[in-house]
Amino acid sequence: MKAVRVHRFMVYEDIDRPALAPDELLVRIEAAGVGPWDAWIRAGRSALPQPLPLTLGSDIAGVIEEVGNEVSGLDSGIQVYGVVNSQFTGGYAQYAAAKAAMIAPKPSTLNFVEAASMPVVAVTAWQMLFDYAKIQPEQRVLILRASGSVGSLAVQLAHQHQAYTIAVASPDDAERLMHLGADIVLDLHDQAATVSAVDAVIDAAGGEQ
Repeated sequence: MKAVRVHRFMVYEDIDRPALAPDELLVRIEAAGVGPWDAWIRAGRSALPQPLPLTLGSDIAGVIEEVGNEVSGLDSGIQVYGVVNSQFTGGYAQYAAAKAAMIAPKPSTLNFVEAASMPVVAVTAWQMLFDYAKIQPEQRVLILRASGSVGSLAVQLAHQHQAYTIAVASPDDAERLMHLGADIVLDLHDQAATVSAVDAVIDAAGGEQ
Protein backbone atom coordinates (compact mmCIF):
# COMPACT_ATOMS: atom_id res chain seq x y z
CA MET A 1 0.00 0.00 0.00
CA LYS A 2 0.98 3.66 -0.29
CA ALA A 3 1.83 5.62 2.88
CA VAL A 4 3.45 8.92 3.80
CA ARG A 5 6.24 8.06 6.23
CA VAL A 6 9.02 9.91 8.06
CA HIS A 7 12.39 8.20 7.80
CA ARG A 8 14.64 10.87 9.32
CA PHE A 9 14.27 13.92 11.51
CA MET A 10 16.59 16.93 11.46
CA VAL A 11 20.22 16.13 10.65
CA TYR A 12 23.38 17.74 12.02
CA GLU A 13 25.79 17.58 9.11
CA ASP A 14 28.67 19.20 7.23
CA ILE A 15 27.73 21.53 4.37
CA ASP A 16 29.59 24.13 2.33
CA ARG A 17 29.79 27.68 3.57
CA PRO A 18 27.13 29.76 1.81
CA ALA A 19 28.19 31.80 -1.20
CA LEU A 20 27.57 35.52 -0.83
CA ALA A 21 25.29 37.63 -2.99
CA PRO A 22 26.53 41.21 -3.53
CA ASP A 23 24.09 42.55 -0.89
CA GLU A 24 24.94 39.97 1.77
CA LEU A 25 27.32 39.46 4.68
CA LEU A 26 28.93 36.22 5.79
CA VAL A 27 28.38 36.11 9.55
CA ARG A 28 30.13 33.72 11.93
CA ILE A 29 27.28 32.74 14.23
CA GLU A 30 27.84 33.08 17.97
CA ALA A 31 24.17 32.63 18.97
CA ALA A 32 20.88 31.96 17.21
CA GLY A 33 17.36 32.64 18.45
CA VAL A 34 14.56 30.08 18.59
CA GLY A 35 10.99 31.08 17.83
CA PRO A 36 7.62 29.50 17.03
CA TRP A 37 8.15 30.30 13.33
CA ASP A 38 10.96 27.70 13.33
CA ALA A 39 8.46 25.05 14.37
CA TRP A 40 5.99 26.20 11.70
CA ILE A 41 8.66 25.92 9.01
CA ARG A 42 9.81 22.54 10.31
CA ALA A 43 6.21 21.27 10.23
CA GLY A 44 5.65 22.52 6.68
CA ARG A 45 3.29 25.28 7.86
CA SER A 46 5.36 28.26 6.75
CA ALA A 47 3.46 31.13 5.15
CA LEU A 48 6.37 31.43 2.72
CA PRO A 49 7.59 28.85 0.16
CA GLN A 50 10.50 26.94 1.68
CA PRO A 51 12.57 24.88 -0.80
CA LEU A 52 14.20 21.81 0.74
CA PRO A 53 16.66 21.04 2.13
CA LEU A 54 16.83 24.09 4.38
CA THR A 55 18.61 25.25 7.51
CA LEU A 56 16.29 26.59 10.21
CA GLY A 57 16.88 29.79 12.16
CA SER A 58 16.26 33.46 11.46
CA ASP A 59 17.54 35.47 14.46
CA ILE A 60 21.32 35.60 14.74
CA ALA A 61 24.17 37.34 16.49
CA GLY A 62 27.78 36.98 15.49
CA VAL A 63 30.81 38.51 13.79
CA ILE A 64 31.11 39.57 10.15
CA GLU A 65 33.60 37.38 8.27
CA GLU A 66 33.10 38.68 4.74
CA VAL A 67 31.23 41.52 3.06
CA GLY A 68 29.46 41.50 -0.32
CA ASN A 69 30.75 44.02 -2.86
CA GLU A 70 27.55 46.10 -2.75
CA VAL A 71 27.52 46.44 1.05
CA SER A 72 28.63 49.67 2.71
CA GLY A 73 28.80 50.72 6.34
CA LEU A 74 29.58 47.23 7.68
CA ASP A 75 33.02 45.62 7.70
CA SER A 76 34.69 42.36 8.68
CA GLY A 77 35.19 41.95 12.41
CA ILE A 78 32.11 43.94 13.47
CA GLN A 79 29.80 42.24 15.97
CA VAL A 80 26.28 42.24 14.56
CA TYR A 81 22.75 40.94 15.08
CA GLY A 82 19.54 40.73 13.09
CA VAL A 83 17.51 38.47 10.82
CA VAL A 84 19.22 36.31 8.20
CA ASN A 85 16.77 36.88 5.35
CA SER A 86 13.10 37.28 4.42
CA GLN A 87 12.66 33.48 4.36
CA PHE A 88 13.53 33.29 8.10
CA THR A 89 16.00 30.45 7.46
CA GLY A 90 19.74 29.78 7.54
CA GLY A 91 20.70 30.77 11.08
CA TYR A 92 21.27 27.40 12.77
CA ALA A 93 24.76 27.01 11.39
CA GLN A 94 28.34 28.06 12.04
CA TYR A 95 28.12 30.62 9.24
CA ALA A 96 25.19 32.33 7.54
CA ALA A 97 24.82 34.52 4.47
CA ALA A 98 22.67 37.37 5.78
CA LYS A 99 21.06 40.24 3.93
CA ALA A 100 22.97 43.36 4.97
CA ALA A 101 19.76 45.40 5.11
CA MET A 102 18.47 43.12 7.89
CA ILE A 103 21.64 43.26 10.02
CA ALA A 104 22.88 45.95 12.42
CA PRO A 105 25.85 46.41 14.77
CA LYS A 106 25.23 44.64 18.07
CA PRO A 107 24.78 46.98 21.04
CA SER A 108 27.70 46.68 23.43
CA THR A 109 25.24 46.34 26.33
CA LEU A 110 23.99 42.97 24.98
CA ASN A 111 25.90 39.71 24.84
CA PHE A 112 25.47 37.46 21.80
CA VAL A 113 22.72 35.32 23.36
CA GLU A 114 20.72 38.38 24.43
CA ALA A 115 21.13 39.98 21.02
CA ALA A 116 20.02 36.83 19.16
CA SER A 117 16.80 36.76 21.20
CA MET A 118 15.70 40.20 20.01
CA PRO A 119 15.25 40.74 16.25
CA VAL A 120 11.92 39.19 15.22
CA VAL A 121 10.09 39.86 18.49
CA ALA A 122 11.36 43.44 18.67
CA VAL A 123 10.33 44.19 15.08
CA THR A 124 6.95 42.54 15.72
CA ALA A 125 6.32 44.76 18.75
CA TRP A 126 7.45 47.86 16.85
CA GLN A 127 5.20 47.09 13.86
CA MET A 128 2.17 46.46 16.08
CA LEU A 129 2.60 49.74 17.93
CA PHE A 130 3.75 52.14 15.25
CA ASP A 131 3.09 50.70 11.78
CA TYR A 132 -0.43 49.43 12.54
CA ALA A 133 -1.74 51.08 15.74
CA LYS A 134 0.19 54.30 15.00
CA ILE A 135 0.28 55.25 18.67
CA GLN A 136 1.16 58.79 19.70
CA PRO A 137 2.53 60.22 22.97
CA GLU A 138 -0.08 60.36 25.76
CA GLN A 139 -2.41 57.91 24.04
CA ARG A 140 -3.65 54.96 26.11
CA VAL A 141 -2.40 51.56 24.96
CA LEU A 142 -3.70 48.22 26.28
CA ILE A 143 -1.21 45.35 25.84
CA LEU A 144 -2.58 41.81 26.21
CA ARG A 145 -0.23 39.09 27.56
CA ALA A 146 2.32 41.77 28.27
CA SER A 147 4.68 39.39 30.07
CA GLY A 148 5.69 37.50 26.92
CA SER A 149 8.60 38.31 24.62
CA VAL A 150 6.61 40.51 22.21
CA GLY A 151 4.40 41.96 24.95
CA SER A 152 7.24 42.97 27.26
CA LEU A 153 9.03 44.73 24.41
CA ALA A 154 5.78 46.46 23.46
CA VAL A 155 5.53 47.75 27.04
CA GLN A 156 9.02 49.22 26.86
CA LEU A 157 8.53 50.77 23.43
CA ALA A 158 5.15 52.27 24.35
CA HIS A 159 6.61 53.71 27.56
CA GLN A 160 9.56 55.21 25.69
CA HIS A 161 7.07 56.76 23.27
CA GLN A 162 5.35 58.41 26.26
CA ALA A 163 2.11 56.47 25.85
CA TYR A 164 0.04 55.54 28.90
CA THR A 165 0.71 51.81 29.03
CA ILE A 166 -1.79 49.32 30.46
CA ALA A 167 -0.39 45.79 30.71
CA VAL A 168 -2.48 42.64 31.09
CA ALA A 169 -0.56 39.79 32.72
CA SER A 170 -0.32 37.44 35.67
CA PRO A 171 0.14 39.16 39.06
CA ASP A 172 3.49 37.37 39.33
CA ASP A 173 4.75 39.53 36.46
CA ALA A 174 3.35 42.84 37.70
CA GLU A 175 6.50 44.11 39.40
CA ARG A 176 8.68 43.32 36.39
CA LEU A 177 6.27 45.01 33.98
CA MET A 178 6.04 48.11 36.14
CA HIS A 179 9.83 48.22 36.10
CA LEU A 180 9.74 47.97 32.27
CA GLY A 181 7.44 50.98 32.08
CA ALA A 182 3.84 49.86 32.49
CA ASP A 183 1.70 52.51 34.14
CA ILE A 184 -0.74 49.89 35.44
CA VAL A 185 -0.94 46.09 35.35
CA LEU A 186 -4.30 44.32 35.16
CA ASP A 187 -4.67 40.74 36.42
CA LEU A 188 -5.00 38.38 33.45
CA HIS A 189 -7.28 36.10 35.48
CA ASP A 190 -9.58 38.77 36.91
CA GLN A 191 -12.74 38.59 34.80
CA ALA A 192 -14.12 41.64 36.60
CA ALA A 193 -11.18 43.87 35.73
CA THR A 194 -12.17 46.91 33.70
CA VAL A 195 -10.34 49.71 31.99
CA SER A 196 -11.55 53.02 30.61
CA ALA A 197 -11.37 53.80 26.89
CA VAL A 198 -8.08 53.12 25.17
CA ASP A 199 -6.68 54.31 21.85
CA ALA A 200 -5.11 50.98 20.83
CA VAL A 201 -5.09 47.33 21.86
CA ILE A 202 -1.95 45.29 21.23
CA ASP A 203 -2.80 41.56 21.21
CA ALA A 204 0.46 39.76 21.96
CA ALA A 205 -1.38 36.53 22.76
CA GLY A 206 -3.65 35.73 19.82
CA GLY A 207 -6.65 33.41 19.88
CA GLU A 208 -9.57 33.77 22.26
CA GLN A 209 -8.94 35.82 25.41
